[in-house]
Amino acid sequence: MNLTEILEYYSTDGAITRAKQSPVLFKELPTDISALCQVVQGMLIHIFWIQSYGLTHTEERKNEVNLRFVSKQLQKIQQLDDKPLSEPRCAENKLIGNCRDFSTLLTAMLRFQGVPARARCGFARYFSDDSYEDHWLCEYWNKNQQRWVMVDAQMDQIQSEKLGIDFDPLDVPAEQFLLAGQAWQMHKQDLVDAGKFGIHQHRGVGFIIGNLIRDFLALNKVELLPWDNLSFAVKNENDLAVSEANLIEKLTKLTLTGNPAFIELRKAFEDNKLWKLPAKWIEDQSEVVSRKS
Repeated sequence: MNLTEILEYYSTDGAITRAKQSPVLFKELPTDISALCQVVQGMLIHIFWIQSYGLTHTEERKNEVNLRFVSKQLQKIQQLDDKPLSEPRCAENKLIGNCRDFSTLLTAMLRFQGVPARARCGFARYFSDDSYEDHWLCEYWNKNQQRWVMVDAQMDQIQSEKLGIDFDPLDVPAEQFLLAGQAWQMHKQDLVDAGKFGIHQHRGVGFIIGNLIRDFLALNKVELLPWDNLSFAVKNENDLAVSEANLIEKLTKLTLTGNPAFIELRKAFEDNKLWKLPAKWIEDQSEVVSRKS
């Protein structure tokens, strides 16, 4: 498959990013990547950063973080404040989400504009000095530079200043964000203890594997919630069956190889029933993931 076909695949929606409201709500959005990130930041507030914006929210509001589909997120955003998406909401009227939601919404907007984009799951270095924190970014194809560029749509001025960000969030350097497959390789080579990877008390081998699977699925346009579980749960590497260990190595290769692995990556997704979404996650028949797309 040539580059043009690969880019065409990532410039169209998947089941998660497809939204019936897109033609109306996305039509007047800016096309500049910086301006688009500001739009996303004007719609969302991260659940772990609520207090940094001087807010408290009810548990009912915090449940907004469980909205899996962009269509449901847009519906809730409009319920909270029905102004155009290009106009920022006040903090209390922003949808509560997490890093996956910032990345997935930006991905949906870029795909609507015909820009190849995909969410990526891995670990960031810039939240802590001594650990690799669970995180998602959006990766889009920069036509002028002919390369994939990582963007952290979550990093607004408040968060950037508090974290001391000294790089451009619109082009995150490779050393600042490790894809899950890279984390697995570092663990296997004993370069970093697996306990350094994760979030809060949830860390270790199982977390790395979970993010690896989520990254593989996101490359197939299935952007899971961070706690969605389609796979085996692993606490210790010795718990892996041979077939599971082989699968992990295969996913690592497929997620890190880039464009040359695209055909094999798609085949690995389509041929394994392990990646089929549970029926309860599907909104309606129009949202079902196409195995032939």
